[in-house]
Amino acid sequence: MALMTLSPINARRWRNFKANRRAFWSMWIFGVLFVLSLFAEFLAYDKPILVNYRGAYYTPIWKFYPETEFGGDFQTEAVYRDPEVRCLIASGGLDACFDDPAGIVEEIAAGTFAAEGFQKGWALWPLIPYSYDTAVERPGAAPLPPNGENWLGTDATKRDVMARVIHGFRLSILFTFIVTGLASIIGIAAGAVQGYFGGWLDLVFQRIIEIWTSTPQLYVIIIMFAILGRSFWLLVFLMVLFGWMSLVGVVRAEFLRARNLEYVRAAKALGVSNGVIMFRHMLPNAMVATLTMLPFIVTGTISSLAALDYLGFGLPSSAPSLGELTLQAKQNLEAPWLAFTAFFTFAVMLSLLVFIFEGVRDAFDPRKTFR
Repeated sequence: MALMTLSPINARRWRNFKANRRAFWSMWIFGVLFVLSLFAEFLAYDKPILVNYRGAYYTPIWKFYPETEFGGDFQTEAVYRDPEVRCLIASGGLDACFDDPAGIVEEIAAGTFAAEGFQKGWALWPLIPYSYDTAVERPGAAPLPPNGENWLGTDATKRDVMARVIHGFRLSILFTFIVTGLASIIGIAAGAVQGYFGGWLDLVFQRIIEIWTSTPQLYVIIIMFAILGRSFWLLVFLMVLFGWMSLVGVVRAEFLRARNLEYVRAAKALGVSNGVIMFRHMLPNAMVATLTMLPFIVTGTISSLAALDYLGFGLPSSAPSLGELTLQAKQNLEAPWLAFTAFFTFAVMLSLLVFIFEGVRDAFDPRKTFR
């Protein structure tokens, strides 16, 4: 049914992509991982997903609740991992929680607690009760090895590594998709205009690109961060500013080759506008060369982000960063779980993306047919 809604050429492309088993299963695996990472707060977070207190339901994962809402003394947000707050929720706000919160919680869990005004409540926690910036309360010097509570151990500041990987995976992929999408749109448009019109416009554009590619990207990023401070969107802007030229060359070459073909001359003779000829008739023929470059752009963007974070010129220090995890692995050689986690995370992420884009490239190539 899905193929019936597609045009014949797109149906053929989809069949070719499905026939490439490596690309097809990589797409499913990556899709599941990415969708799960979009709901990272439901997998790894330091606040409950749902709280039942005196018969009322609360959603701390989405909404701010002061401690006084659960019978506490402070107007600040409740620290749900604090023993007193857990006792207040579990016991319905009994004053005895301020004397022996841990003991009362144990008695409630064992079913032996009985007191006047007692009304049992509960809290539904994520699978990993830590966020990417939550300090783990475990005895010992950081970094701590893996155990039943911290599956991948902790880093040098006692933050749960598994939680940082989940949130960092989402941040890296979203950053890559935004940068790659914006850079591709600008690069394809610039290459199409250069190749289609040629002449002085092409000559001037080429000189501008030559000057811009010789600009040291790292120095510009360091200077801009020193002036404006480190932020996610500033880094996106700077990466797009230097990344849009990756596709210009291949798109320009395809348009230079195709602009004198018969179908383009026929469209001009019929009075079709330049924009329609460029992006409706010529661009599909340039997609194979364009898609050939996309795996390199995607993996290059991820690697650049990791390298900048590793050097300390990437995302803000408060953000979950896979590059910063790599730096900690290098600084703490006695904690091999950090190095193995960083390596396997990047290896799986980059391999899946390369396999997917290779399948997309081959599906758009009319010369390749899979059985």
